[in-house]
Amino acid sequence: MRAVWLLLVLCALPGRAWAHVERFAVIIGNDRGAPDEPRLLYAESDATRVHDVLLQLGDVSPLNSVLLRGRDASFVRSALLAINERVREAAARPDAQVVLMIYFSGHADANALHLDGSRLPLSELQQIARGSAANFRLVVVDACRSGALTRVKGGARVAPFVLPASGEEPPPGDGIAFLTASSAHEDAQESDELRGAFFTHALTTGLLGAADSDRDGTVVLDEVYRYAYAATLRMTSRTFAGTQHPTFQYDLRGRGQLVITRPQLQAASRATVVFPRDLEFLLMRDSEAGPVIVELLASDQARALSLPPGRYFVRARAAELMYEGTIDAAPGASQAIDPHDMARVDYAKLVRRGGSSERRQAHGPTLGVSLRSRLPNASAACWGPFVGYAIELQRLGVGAQLGMCDSALDNAVLTADVRGYSAELRLYHSWELWRLSWGLGLHAGFSLYTQDFETRGRAPTRATLVPFFAPGISTQLDLTEGYYAALQLTAETHFLELVDSRNAHSSLAVSFAARAGLSVGKYF
Repeated sequence: MRAVWLLLVLCALPGRAWAHVERFAVIIGNDRGAPDEPRLLYAESDATRVHDVLLQLGDVSPLNSVLLRGRDASFVRSALLAINERVREAAARPDAQVVLMIYFSGHADANALHLDGSRLPLSELQQIARGSAANFRLVVVDACRSGALTRVKGGARVAPFVLPASGEEPPPGDGIAFLTASSAHEDAQESDELRGAFFTHALTTGLLGAADSDRDGTVVLDEVYRYAYAATLRMTSRTFAGTQHPTFQYDLRGRGQLVITRPQLQAASRATVVFPRDLEFLLMRDSEAGPVIVELLASDQARALSLPPGRYFVRARAAELMYEGTIDAAPGASQAIDPHDMARVDYAKLVRRGGSSERRQAHGPTLGVSLRSRLPNASAACWGPFVGYAIELQRLGVGAQLGMCDSALDNAVLTADVRGYSAELRLYHSWELWRLSWGLGLHAGFSLYTQDFETRGRAPTRATLVPFFAPGISTQLDLTEGYYAALQLTAETHFLELVDSRNAHSSLAVSFAARAGLSVGKYF
């Protein structure tokens, strides 16, 4: 498990316009740390994500950016020193204002970054950042025990989320600031669903525009921290490892705010997607199986995000149901998501399909009527009601069912009323297609058959217990509020004891029948 760490070092000159700022970025990701550390899954992809956001929305030129994936400490050190030379040349120009951004994602401890069996001391990384000629320095370290790294950087441990209250004087712009993704004793965490670290995912989502709380088209340091703090707390509160607490500390002199991204300036080449309020959203690239690009809370104020053009799978979550659909986001266009244009999915259906609902099971009763083709103990089909109860897991379901049916026996010798009382269990697997669920399963149980004879001779009532099993298929139509309608088809094999009415000789027979059942049910 890996920790997520964010350290921001900011030295600002106030009052300069965005257009006069030249930005440089060194983005580093390494899935491999020390030989005894497990390989990470998403450190390098996190680095790529941050790199893409800075190039697309952070006004960083590709000529001024370096993306290093899987490189050792020696290579990283050389790249940092080389970029600092270019920063020094840019800063020497008259009226220049330069920003240097450094991001690392991977393994670390309180003393060094771990890079594929090599180490880069944190003190050396600090010296490189502090010694840069840039006016702004932004260092992001996504690694272990971020609170410990804050102490190494010279900051004191503080309570989580210390920011000026609304209405206070804004932080000045000349000095140093620290932002950590977890405390000194917390492990930050990766998510298989997000395919990245929780904090980095929250950070990049905020930079796309979700953190723009005042909706002025820019995302500044305070905004992205507030957003990332709340999102990280919310996401990690549901994990086994527990809640992860980002912290913020600063010692700044002068005035100014660091604008990190300006989504509004790139509207002509990117797609703007507007999300309605009162719903939570997950946005996946290309399809439902694609990586999660955005997660928005219903309470998030900013609802317009800047995204690369392309196809996205959208999942909107409410208290009792979800909406799912796809959008094609076009460059230069603003597209509002309308849940009414999407497929409605109740959470009980999500359980069967293995969706992202936090619920792990659904259950509920069913009531219906069935018709079974005739068996050798009757001369007509057997039909009647049944009741059942089912428990749906993410992909599997198990159900119990009680039923009865009525038939008749009529031949040259005698006439009888035939009734069957059955109890069965079924285990099945489900797939989803549109609003329909398709299931394949196996049924097994017992039927108790009774025969009441009408004859001039002596023929007492007969009762026989018959085992059976049956493969079956089913389809289910989800209606609303957890209700559904279902159709079942089974091919039953019965093991019957048959008695010859002429000589009272009995024999065991294997008999086959087809059964169809139509039912309605409700999931809770």
